[in-house]
Amino acid sequence: MTTNHDEIRKWAEARDGKPATVKSTASKDDVGLLRIDFPGYKGEGTLEEITWDEFFKKFDEKKLAFLYQNKTSSGEESRFFKFVSRETADEKKTHKAAHK
Repeated sequence: MTTNHDEIRKWAEARDGKPATVKSTASKDDVGLLRIDFPGYKGEGTLEEITWDEFFKKFDEKKLAFLYQNKTSSGEESRFFKFVSRETADEKKTHKAAHK
């Protein structure tokens, strides 16, 4: 899990992912729900590419953290990721530390 912009961007770009928004949630003043669009994604047509600057502005504004997996259990490259609140991320870190 991370909030580091460079780490998120490197993870996504290593998998040919691009920053995107769900078209139906965007408005003139808001980019909408964030996604990372990967080639061959079956939801094609529902996402719109945005810049990394727009992506990270919304990411920080909404106080999100990026939960991701590098490899699957079989050792394949993983594209699994999820946006979680930073508050939830901090609670999980505190909980883990308390149980060590």
